[in-house]
This record gives sequence, C-alpha cells and structure tokens, in this order.
Amino acid sequence: MSADCPFCRPAGVLMENALAVVIRDRYPASPGHLLVLPRHHVGDWFDTTAAERLALFELADTAKAWLDNEFHPDGYNLGINVGETAGQTIFHVHLHLIPRYRGDVAAPRGGVRGVIPARQNY
Repeated sequence: MSADCPFCRPAGVLMENALAVVIRDRYPASPGHLLVLPRHHVGDWFDTTAAERLALFELADTAKAWLDNEFHPDGYNLGINVGETAGQTIFHVHLHLIPRYRGDVAAPRGGVRGVIPARQNY
C-alpha cells in the first residue's frame, strides 16, 4: 500500500472480489466509465500476478453486466495504460472499462488505435 496513492484506499467501491475492486472514473470518458483495480499496490500491469489478472478480468465481467443493465451501452473499450509514455498518470494498475454509445464519436473505426490519432483510420 502506498500512502500517496489514490487507488490504495479507493472511495465509492461499487463491487469487489478478494483481489480487486471497481470504482467510477472521476473523469469519465463516457457515462458509466469504470475502473477495475487490484487491491495490492502495483504500478505496472506486467508486474501483476496471474491471480490478480484473473481477478481483474472476472470483476470486469461483473461490472460489464452491471453496466449493461444500468446504462445499456452499444459497445465497450477496455484499456490499460502502462508507463508515462502510454499515458499512465496514476501508477497503480487500473483497467478502464469504457461504455460506448452509437454516435458518441463520428468515426469509431480503429477504437483503441485512437491513442495515436494518425494510426486510427486504416
């Protein structure tokens, strides 16, 4: 646990399992945007244990079912930023579960490839 990490003591836990929790994103990209994070402080996805990865993905499935019921999105983006160059700003692993809605952007083709705009449309 890191004293200065906002995800080590998350507020507003929506759901949880033994190794992970789900919270709302404070700056949502879309309605219902959630974060799935390990309870254990770990900064890099590639340093998580196999058990933590399984727990994160199992909880993502539970969160997706909840979002389907509450928000009725048309699709999803899942993303994990690893390192400052990739856009990571909080160095506690977190999986973004971003509901997508028909018409929320003009041209969704390429999805997560949009992190490098010139490479999104191919």
